[in-house]
Amino acid sequence: VQLVESGGGSVQAGGSLRLSCVASGFAGSNLYMAWFRQAPGKEREGVAAIMILGATTYYADSVKGRFAIFQDRAKFTVYLQMNRLQPEDTAMYYCAADRGTIGDALNVGQYAYWGQGTQVTVS
Repeated sequence: VQLVESGGGSVQAGGSLRLSCVASGFAGSNLYMAWFRQAPGKEREGVAAIMILGATTYYADSVKGRFAIFQDRAKFTVYLQMNRLQPEDTAMYYCAADRGTIGDALNVGQYAYWGQGTQVTVS
């Protein structure tokens, strides 16, 4: 089981970035995946989540209308498209995954598998 993120970087306020998370080792499972972020001195918070089967999505209020989570099942990849980025979006972004019955899709405790993180900086 492995999650590998990419796509972070630095951008000016109002700009866009797309993060990618490639999942491996989850074949045959009822998988759900999410993006979390953690800014220095703050707790890790859920940003967006998606059910791989059915594609139901969940968003934090702070990103609704600006961020979109979507998948390419053939590539075992989940994306986070981030538009109209603001300085308060600056954080380390983590991909997370688990399988089975989802509870609170944006709760850290819901996920057993995590990527290494990718930094997003908005100035």
